[in-house]
Amino acid sequence: MVVESRRAPALRTDARRNADRIRVAALDVFRECGLSVPLEDVAAAAHVSKATIFNRFGGRVGLIEAVIDEVVAKELHRIIEATRSIDDAAERIAHYLGAIRDLQYRRPAVNDVLLQEFPHSEQLMAICHAAGEIYDELIEAGRTADVLAAGFGRDDLHALIVDNGLALKHGTHPSREDYDRRTGFVLGGVLGPTAAPGAAPRSG
Repeated sequence: MVVESRRAPALRTDARRNADRIRVAALDVFRECGLSVPLEDVAAAAHVSKATIFNRFGGRVGLIEAVIDEVVAKELHRIIEATRSIDDAAERIAHYLGAIRDLQYRRPAVNDVLLQEFPHSEQLMAICHAAGEIYDELIEAGRTADVLAAGFGRDDLHALIVDNGLALKHGTHPSREDYDRRTGFVLGGVLGPTAAPGAAPRSG
């Protein structure tokens, strides 16, 4: 009995240590490669087995939910709040589009979230819902100020962001220079002739 009582705390310590290592590894791997990366890559980075990830987190979705705030959610919410703080409607729209496209380029995981790759995760779908709310706000503000291109609406804004995510996830990754140049073209097409957006912002 004495031996067993000593072993139990040791096992709990090992379990906590493994969970911490997996979280750290998942942060790095998900940030670099996106949420769809093979779990074997996370396990290798954490120096544990894939089975240990399932034992500690229940699988991919559980692991994603354990780290998603640090991987992408906090930064995405910062972009939304910064956008809402801008008074001018055209500048607000330009800021959001530039910042979200920048985040999509730097953080592949945000594309997995916005593309709803894991629809059974309430936590990830809540992030998508927050993005949907800002779409509505931007379109309403743009129409009120008459700064949007004729006919541009909420579905068009959503499609621009989703199509960009699909291109980055499945297509050839463009250079940063080409990508930023194309962001300028996007802004020029979204905003009407009365708006004069500045350079596309980077969120980090």
